Order: sequence, then C-alpha cells, then structure tokens
Amino acid sequence: ISQRVVTTGVKYLGTRYCHGGTTPRCFDCSGFTQFIYKQRGINIPRIAQDQYRKAKKIKKSNAIKGDLVFFMHGVHVYHVGIYMGNNRVLHSPKPGRKVKVEYIWTKYVKFGRI
Repeated sequence: ISQRVVTTGVKYLGTRYCHGGTTPRCFDCSGFTQFIYKQRGINIPRIAQDQYRKAKKIKKSNAIKGDLVFFMHGVHVYHVGIYMGNNRVLHSPKPGRKVKVEYIWTKYVKFGRI
C-alpha cells in the first residue's frame, strides 16, 4: 500500500494550500494526508494530532515511502506529510505555498504507519 500512497500523492503536486482544505481544490496538511489515504481505501482522522494518535509509531530507520511524518512541538503535532524516503516529505506546507516534496527541515519529527 505504501507505494500506492506515494503514487497517488504525487498526482496532486502543485495543488494550493488553504486552511481547512480537504479536496483537490486546495489542501491543508492533514486534509491532504487524509484525502490521499482515502483514495487508497484507508480512513484516517482529519486532524494531524488525531492522525498521530492512530498511527503505529516507528523509528525513522524503519520508515518507508508512504508512512506519515509528524512535525512536533513538544508533544503537540503541528504538521503532517507523507514520507518519500531519503529524508524527504510530500506535503501541503502553508498559506501561499503548494503541495511539494522537500527535505525534512527539522529533527523534531516522528514517524507513523497506518
């Protein structure tokens, strides 16, 4: 399923960010991950913190393409994306930006598998 999540996710590169967005018209971070997983027949919660609660926690060394990357501030999740391997994440970043792949920019991340 992991490669299929990635294959589906990259189809939406360039989709604009919008707060609360859950469709290809525009996505926020957790709306994007929820939408992509749903396209593969997997239901996950809407909010990043709830996605984190549902995910099985895994070490970065065990993460594979299609796993979730949770960006942490203490115990709070403030952002989520789809792991692309090689320390890269596919995500809907923030207002004014579009869905893209970029290197993970912080060490304060946790990885999860659905």
